[in-house]
Amino acid sequence: MSTLAHTMMTAARPADSGLTGPGELDRYSYAETPGVDRGASPAWDGDAELSRAGRRAAGSRGRGLHGQLVQQLGQMIVSGDLGADRPLVPEEIGQRFEVSRTVVRESLRVLEAKGLVSARPNVGTRVRPVSDWNLLDPDIIEWRAFGPQRDDQRRELCELRWTIEPLAARLAAGHGREDVQQRLADMAEIMGHALAQGDSLTFTRADAEFHSLLLQVAGNRMLEHLSGIVSAALHVSGASAGGCDRPTEAGVGLHLRIVDAVASGDPGGAEAAMRQLLVARPTEVDLPAPREH
Repeated sequence: MSTLAHTMMTAARPADSGLTGPGELDRYSYAETPGVDRGASPAWDGDAELSRAGRRAAGSRGRGLHGQLVQQLGQMIVSGDLGADRPLVPEEIGQRFEVSRTVVRESLRVLEAKGLVSARPNVGTRVRPVSDWNLLDPDIIEWRAFGPQRDDQRRELCELRWTIEPLAARLAAGHGREDVQQRLADMAEIMGHALAQGDSLTFTRADAEFHSLLLQVAGNRMLEHLSGIVSAALHVSGASAGGCDRPTEAGVGLHLRIVDAVASGDPGGAEAAMRQLLVARPTEVDLPAPREH
């Protein structure tokens, strides 16, 4: 096994910090939110659930308060526990989750960038409707995969991959770069070893690297931009060879066929192998837990 393959077998997935600069924090003021009685107990829907979420976040401080709060609030919004146009008062969030004003403001800024909330003067911070969400954001993809939209999310991801990845494989075969061919071969080798050992985590990491690499070397900037979506699809699909089914020896074999087609400059062969890899319809699998930020 090459050095790169060995590294992939042991490397952990990096966490996203998403931290903001101090100049952005003032956008989320603690001014009165219209229609909210600050002297009364906060009227959160699913109040008990929010309390449980707050305790989980408070009990996992070593994992990063900012990441914990982004994940908790994001999942609650995407699941519908915090519905559209729901006011989010930063001070109340800080009290519920026992975190500082800075952590709340940073977290709301991240959620606003994803289209989940909006902050406006004299209106406050409110949850935005689904039509405003960035549904191609990898975090939202993962949160939807664990919410009521789970089946729709899996279907939509598979349909998107069926649309873009065969083309990416065809275009990648036109780029005869030896370093890319070697990396693809390394990932396929890792997948074979991981499948034999029952190591689904390593399998998924190598699989995500394989498919992302094809998008990155296709010579199309827009396809390259979608590589994060493919990675998210693989991470929420139950460690699957094609993103739509469980890992199999046949799936690994199809990855090897893609490697050979790219190496030999066979665009048609690469596209055909990718189509065959993605042809399986979505099936029910046990999803892994959402990743930490």
